[in-house]
Amino acid sequence: MSKSVLMVVDVQTALIKEHPYNEHNVIGNISKLISAARRSGMEVLYVQHDDGQGSELEYGTEGWQIYPAAAPVMDEKVFSKKYNSAFHKTELKEYLDSRNIDTIILTGLQTEYCMDATCKGAFDCGYRVIIPEETNTTFDNDYLSGEKLYEFFNYKIWNNRFANVMMIDAVLKIIEEKQ
Repeated sequence: MSKSVLMVVDVQTALIKEHPYNEHNVIGNISKLISAARRSGMEVLYVQHDDGQGSELEYGTEGWQIYPAAAPVMDEKVFSKKYNSAFHKTELKEYLDSRNIDTIILTGLQTEYCMDATCKGAFDCGYRVIIPEETNTTFDNDYLSGEKLYEFFNYKIWNNRFANVMMIDAVLKIIEEKQ
């Protein structure tokens, strides 16, 4: 029998306040998944990026805080990271293995940076990765819009290679049935 967790990566105040692509749907969908996971008894894990002194994601600052609409409650575990991948130089893999986790439902920011590195890191570690649609986001850059980056990574890079990108209703059903 498989055992899953919901992972919320870098949904931090400074990033949300910069208004990434589709932010309202993304935050709403992540909140729905968190609520469903808590109701079903599925563990919700958080990953929080510390980008160093003087950055908008400096440890302990307001911008570093997990955005209130997706924030952890009392005993939910938060992993701090300094690199794009939530697996690089953290205790995440050891923790997941100690809990016999084999499936990660992955959500968060930014699509082409920490989400991509964490998705591929999870895949390399042998986890099944599920990415619910409209639960990750990013910003426009000099080359592509946030929307195009979202579409490219979700449907051309991740889906059926490193992860299964699925409709949120299907993932909510998985969460309800898993635990």
